[in-house]
Amino acid sequence: MILVFALALLFVSCSTSKAVAPNHSAYVTLPDDGSVLMLQINGTTGAISTGAQTPQVQGTSPTGLALLSTKKFLYAANSRANTISTFSVNGDGTLRLAGTPIQGREADGPNAAVIDPSEQYLFVTNNFSNNISVFQIDSGTGVLTEVPNSPFYANLNPTDLVFTPSGQFVYVTNPGLGMVTGFVFCPLPTSGPPCTPTSSVLTQVSGSPVLSGSGAASLVVDSSGRFLYVANVSASNPPPNANTVGNISGFNIDSGSGVLTPINGSPFTSVDGSGPSTLVIAPNTPLVYAMTPGTSFSIWCFTIDQTIGPTSGQLVEEPSSPFSLAAGGLFAVFDPSANYLYVGSNSGINAYTYDQSTGTPTILTGSPFSTGVSPGKMVFLQ
Repeated sequence: MILVFALALLFVSCSTSKAVAPNHSAYVTLPDDGSVLMLQINGTTGAISTGAQTPQVQGTSPTGLALLSTKKFLYAANSRANTISTFSVNGDGTLRLAGTPIQGREADGPNAAVIDPSEQYLFVTNNFSNNISVFQIDSGTGVLTEVPNSPFYANLNPTDLVFTPSGQFVYVTNPGLGMVTGFVFCPLPTSGPPCTPTSSVLTQVSGSPVLSGSGAASLVVDSSGRFLYVANVSASNPPPNANTVGNISGFNIDSGSGVLTPINGSPFTSVDGSGPSTLVIAPNTPLVYAMTPGTSFSIWCFTIDQTIGPTSGQLVEEPSSPFSLAAGGLFAVFDPSANYLYVGSNSGINAYTYDQSTGTPTILTGSPFSTGVSPGKMVFLQ
């Protein structure tokens, strides 16, 4: 009897420990307020509460957001002011503007801000000047220094940007063209082994840009670095999915050259819905989510075919997808514990739990969590 009771206590203890998750802090840009807002995330419930906000600077419109893993510096791309702000992260997570925001050479309309996997460079897409600015990061001071020959031409209207896990290749969307532009990334010789060609930090891959689909917007690379997926917001589809607007293009990534070739069966779409504008892959799973505005058939969920063969990389829609929940197309991120999915909408931030087997999302009580004005992009501090 004593043994049974002890085992029962052990079971309860283990179950409880698995359910407990740490709290997190995060940041979100507020373009309409000209500021960055700190968020507190309850690790057990997923609920969001707002914290300190940086001083509002009208006419800046911060959008893109990038955080070093050291948690020392945060960078915000100010799309209207054509500048990049550097914030020092205090011990309590609050932000302090470090120096005067800088402007890249020939940079107009900075949009996405992404730090490369080595965390030595900041990449910023410039939506109106059709190029990418590349800055070397001083890890001690956070100071940005634009690299030689930056900015790099990236075709019309470069918007979203993603690295392969190796950091060797970079891809950006060109919504106005419905295409994707790829680059080979060669770090400066002082910060890593030189690569070929060495004449430029960024060199377009052969055959780039490639056709994706109308309104090519968000893009993601799977954890293996084998596949690239692109959300085409306004692409049309043939029967039997002619009523669905928008789809997802899938590409194989050549590990040596970065060349993109369509995955068999691409593009992939849902059985219903309209306007997928942001993609995210659930950590440690083959689940891909595509988010659309509105509430009807608004969350699409697919599984990546991870087999080796002719179906490799194909997206297979989960049986219960699409899901009619309040979603949004501004951003989609998972918390560091991979327990919750957060999606930006004009109403704030929608939050969900999700089933790792079926992909089924469940919206959290209290969602959407208000940010005062529409959020831009979101990153987690811890």
